[in-house]
Amino acid sequence: MYYRLNGVTQRLTGASAAAYSPQGLRPGVPSASSPIIFASPTKLASETGSQVEYLGANRVPELQKVFQRSDGVPVHLKKGLIDKLLYRTTMGLTMGGVLYCLVALYFAAQPTDK
Repeated sequence: MYYRLNGVTQRLTGASAAAYSPQGLRPGVPSASSPIIFASPTKLASETGSQVEYLGANRVPELQKVFQRSDGVPVHLKKGLIDKLLYRTTMGLTMGGVLYCLVALYFAAQPTDK
């Protein structure tokens, strides 16, 4: 016996053999694949040749000069004041978090008064 889902009652009901049509066995399935819905135009590497389009100028050589300069300053502080502020803020928050955890552990280890 064949069954189908009743859309009103949301229960399985009896059906004739004509209602049995599993996906993939239908005769009306097109043989050609459908076009991609969200296709974006792409270029192959062979189509573009040797020219590559960038969004801006190549700043790598000048940044290499800045970061490879041997002036005794660590790499994470080479760009100046902003790097120093970020580094000190990070270290301050880290030390504050460690202190807070130690204080919380100390209070958690104390017995409660009843």
